[in-house]
Amino acid sequence: MCFQNMAATMVSISLAKDFCSIKWGSQNGFLRKQSLTETSTTAKLKFSFPPILGASFKRTEIHVLSPNKSSPSVVMPELLDAWNDEYGGVIIDPDSLPMSANAFASAVQASLSNWKMKGKKGVWLKILQEQADLVPIAIQEGFNFHHAEPGYVMLTYWIPSEPCMLPDSPSHHIGIGAFVITDKREVLVVKEKCPCTCSGVWKIPTGYINKSEDIFSGAIREVKEETGIETTYLKMVAFRHAHKVAFEQSDLLFVCMLKPLSSEITIDEKEIQAAKWMPLDEFIEQPYYEGDHLSNKVIDLCIAAHEDNYSGFTGHQLNSKIDGKLSYLYCDHVN
Repeated sequence: MCFQNMAATMVSISLAKDFCSIKWGSQNGFLRKQSLTETSTTAKLKFSFPPILGASFKRTEIHVLSPNKSSPSVVMPELLDAWNDEYGGVIIDPDSLPMSANAFASAVQASLSNWKMKGKKGVWLKILQEQADLVPIAIQEGFNFHHAEPGYVMLTYWIPSEPCMLPDSPSHHIGIGAFVITDKREVLVVKEKCPCTCSGVWKIPTGYINKSEDIFSGAIREVKEETGIETTYLKMVAFRHAHKVAFEQSDLLFVCMLKPLSSEITIDEKEIQAAKWMPLDEFIEQPYYEGDHLSNKVIDLCIAAHEDNYSGFTGHQLNSKIDGKLSYLYCDHVN
């Protein structure tokens, strides 16, 4: 066979499960077969053309990808564990966050893409104090601070391009004022220990309610903690709404009328300087209250409620269909 006829040479490669065979054939019926055992995912086949009529050929290598071996697969990042909320968003499980920075970043990116594909809206990410190293990573991925409590920080992410519809962070502090008056028209008053504007003034006990505490329960507790006096709740007299008070937050102060069940005072020296029972007239005539229209109005309402000339608001425990829980509705008594 001459060199020019080599163009007619046919090469067929057949791949089997465990070996590869190469058949050489020509129009003249010349045949040579070479088998190579596969030793790796990619079988490298080396062979030389047979010497034909003095023709010389260079050594040739063919790389064949074996069909029975899979190529290296791409490892997809895991998605964050989360559950759906009632508003088309998701809440991420804080107890299952990856602790590795790289794993967390990859999981956040993959999860946001997945939730965007599914049409989700708001994303809530709670990071516990022991996971604080993850906060900068979440911020870098586009999350924003929402609020913080002892032990955790809450971050949010709004997926749609439209304006964010997630609620703002908690914006109000809730305080109470307790008007405790005896049948002898003596009022329970305290002097605050802090250097505030009312320092040195005899005033009614006040304070903030605790988390998950009812308003009237907070009033009873504050009186007990500051003065040692046991009381029971009668009615809510009024409430005041002010803005940009402590830490630029709004403030709600609910004034409750309480009936004393004991009379011996034992003060909490960490909170107040002194406490005593003061005649009502003496309490009203303090110079501090001159020109203080708000305080005077509250005192007037408390006196009217004590004299049964003002009903105020009593607490009615009712069940709500919205959340299925009992809660207190404060309103005027209706027969």
